[in-house]
Amino acid sequence: MIFNSLAFIENLNVKERLEHLGNKKKKPCKLKTFRSNMMLNPLKLKHLNNMDNLACDMITLNLEDAIAPSRKQEALHNIALFLSHLEASKSFIIVRTNPLDEGGREEIAFLNSFCFDAVRVAKIKSREEILEIDKLLKSEIEIHISLETKEAFANLASFGGIERFTTANIGILDLLTSLGLPQSLVTQDNPTIQYILSKFLIDAKTAGVNPISFMFQEYQDVEGFKAWCELEKKMGFTTKACMGPAQVAIANEVFGIDEEALSRAKVIKEAFERSSAKGENGFMHEKFGFIDEPIYRDALLVLGLN
Repeated sequence: MIFNSLAFIENLNVKERLEHLGNKKKKPCKLKTFRSNMMLNPLKLKHLNNMDNLACDMITLNLEDAIAPSRKQEALHNIALFLSHLEASKSFIIVRTNPLDEGGREEIAFLNSFCFDAVRVAKIKSREEILEIDKLLKSEIEIHISLETKEAFANLASFGGIERFTTANIGILDLLTSLGLPQSLVTQDNPTIQYILSKFLIDAKTAGVNPISFMFQEYQDVEGFKAWCELEKKMGFTTKACMGPAQVAIANEVFGIDEEALSRAKVIKEAFERSSAKGENGFMHEKFGFIDEPIYRDALLVLGLN
């Protein structure tokens, strides 16, 4: 926990919370791969107070749609207060701002005084917006986006080349609305949804960023959530948005390390490098069949060495 008791914070008004800022500087998160990204509501002080000890690989502090306009300043000040007293966290911490034209610019300017790992800006439409964020945001913070508009969906593959733009999160419900499609399409066997997820994944990889799949909002349906995770893993996703600890546990399991795949990759890597040193880049392996350079490169990818 960040604070032993929340009682004194609960008795402060919105502006008074900024009078109690700390001077802690959380070190950057060392994680390089991510399985779960859990959304937290910054109006819930108990949730913020556990940021230092959650099982999710990523924490997203949400300032956007779930926060009523009348309480956005309160949510922002709560984030500032808790971040300023946060010494360490096992999770990669992200702040999700409103769209640039709806308070996002001001939120980014305010947040530049605090230590966290990434800002995620809602309803991005163009690469130019990402370039603007790159200028607004202090240098050590990553840029993430929420892909929720038909414009971004059409052009994501062209958004690359911005060094600290590392991650895109698909907001499937807002995207469907932007496309003029009903949210009832969101089923695992719907070909339109499979196309949307496939295009998002390939375009994100083309741009050189990590694609994070959408949040399944029926949080009590754990079997349904697990089925989505398993489908998305087959498609090539490695990270899933989560609503609550139960979903985090499932995402961490499904997208966790595949020991069998790692073992296979290690054997292929070592065998190929031995053979290559003798001038032979294509050969038959007694267990894994024909191995050549493309198979070797895939093994490096599995091992995180590409």
